[in-house]
Amino acid sequence: MTEHVRGEVSNGVLTLTLNRPDKKNALTRAMYQTLGDAIEGEADGTSVRCILLQAEGDVFTAGNDLGDFAAINRGEPVEAPRGGNPLLSALARATMPIVAAVNGRAVGIGTTLLLHCDLVFVSEDAVLTTPFVNLALTPEAASSLTLPARIGHARAFAMFVLGEPVDAKTAVEWGVANAVCSRTELRGRARAAAEAIAARPASAVKLTKALMRDPAALAARMQIETTHFAAQLKSAEAKEAFAAFAEKRAPDFSRLA
Repeated sequence: MTEHVRGEVSNGVLTLTLNRPDKKNALTRAMYQTLGDAIEGEADGTSVRCILLQAEGDVFTAGNDLGDFAAINRGEPVEAPRGGNPLLSALARATMPIVAAVNGRAVGIGTTLLLHCDLVFVSEDAVLTTPFVNLALTPEAASSLTLPARIGHARAFAMFVLGEPVDAKTAVEWGVANAVCSRTELRGRARAAAEAIAARPASAVKLTKALMRDPAALAARMQIETTHFAAQLKSAEAKEAFAAFAEKRAPDFSRLA
């Protein structure tokens, strides 16, 4: 693990904790790699029977570190990981049950990764957002497939294109999360659920998860999304979006084709 992602195994549960609270747990390329490797590494494990995702601080994650995106837009040399984003690839192929404890805001990948989790618990102040279009980008993590399937086209379009936020209560009502918890109860509730999964017969659990998912379809959609996402990252629209974010002003896309 790294200083920004802690890992601990206990009672059959691998707990992965985002630990970059000073940056609102924004995900760097190194963090993506660590998380992806951890999830992939447990695919054939025997001591671990469930994965629990949680975060330190007041924010689950602010999404991707925009500094990385801005560097790509400026044409700076950025080493791209082989096979695309390692976390997304791991989520598409995951056979291990995954539980998430969402404290506070979950932005971009912070929300779309939840669609690959099997149980999701959110704090009372949780807010889920997917503001990709606000940044002149497109959805990722196969969310263009999974989010409409989960909540319907109209709601998903509003989240993607208008950046409409979803609060904790609505997330449960729409089937994105299982339950709302107080901040003090959140981790305990999620851990209890993860340990309950770990206590079940492992092969039956994995087979049940496998029957409920289509990894090939998820991977194929991720590939299509990645192509569009990469092109948009280098666009004039993205340049304006990142500049506006840095300058704390509203972007102006009216002069761009």
